Parts: sequence; structure tokens; C-alpha cells
Amino acid sequence: MELFLDILLVITSLLLIVLVLLHRGKGGGLSSLFGGGVQSSLSGSTVVEKNLDRITVFTAIVWLIAILGIGLQIKYS
Repeated sequence: MELFLDILLVITSLLLIVLVLLHRGKGGGLSSLFGGGVQSSLSGSTVVEKNLDRITVFTAIVWLIAILGIGLQIKYS
């Protein structure tokens, strides 16, 4: 179980770094390279940005669960 949580933590950490860098900032961002730079005139963000937000939040929740799992495992070992 410890090995699984360690691997999950490393994978989600790297994925979070990539996902945060893909978000569009004030001056554009890496997401504009992949089609995220085109904005709809009706809404402030595109479907790509909304899906990227959802994936980022889901990854952050998994990362937090992995951190808590490792912490509990260290505490009760």
C-alpha cells in the first residue's frame, strides 16, 4: 500500500504541474498552443478551459488523498 501511495503521489504531482502550466494566464499560456487560446464570444472561457479546470481539481483531490494516506500511514506505523 505504501508503494502504491508513493507512486500515486509522484504521478499526481507531475500531472498537477503540467495541468497548472496549461491554464491560460493573463498573457496567454501553454494552453494556447493546444487550441485553448480561442475564446467564445458568449462566455468567458471555452469548453477546453472548463474541462481543464475539472481535470485539475480532480487531480488535486487525488493528490490530497494520497498525501493524507501517506500521513496516516506514517502516523500509525
